[in-house]
Amino acid sequence: MTHQRKRHQDWMQIALEQARLAAAQGEVPVGAVLVDAQDNLIAAAGNRREQDWDPTAHAEMVVLRWGGAKRRNWHFLDCRLYVTLEPCPMCAAAICQARVGEVIYGADDPKAGALGSVINLPSSPGCFHRPRILAGIEELACQEIITRWFQKHR
Repeated sequence: MTHQRKRHQDWMQIALEQARLAAAQGEVPVGAVLVDAQDNLIAAAGNRREQDWDPTAHAEMVVLRWGGAKRRNWHFLDCRLYVTLEPCPMCAAAICQARVGEVIYGADDPKAGALGSVINLPSSPGCFHRPRILAGIEELACQEIITRWFQKHR
């Protein structure tokens, strides 16, 4: 295993912990972590739609908001975003708008994935920034947490 892959797995474990915390709050268990180029944690969160009564409070959106406030800057070209589930169109658009340098996600979203599985928003003509994408990090653990949650709640 390469050092970089191990680093990605370690950060994804933190995103999975955020997903577990979200599930404990009655949220769909998706977690996200924003990390800078020096491997410093900028922000970590899980989904907060129910807690915040906010349809846009997906984990990715929350860490981008919190990260922007912390850095006092909305540009994240030097950052990596780890997320347990492939981002939806709303989150993919925000990722492009924020100029996130790289997105690492765990499980494909066969219903709403917007980084390649259903649509590929960053490759569309309307998207002016194309982050690097790496899929499948801790894929089984990411699939399992969301599959079990939906089996229990739907």
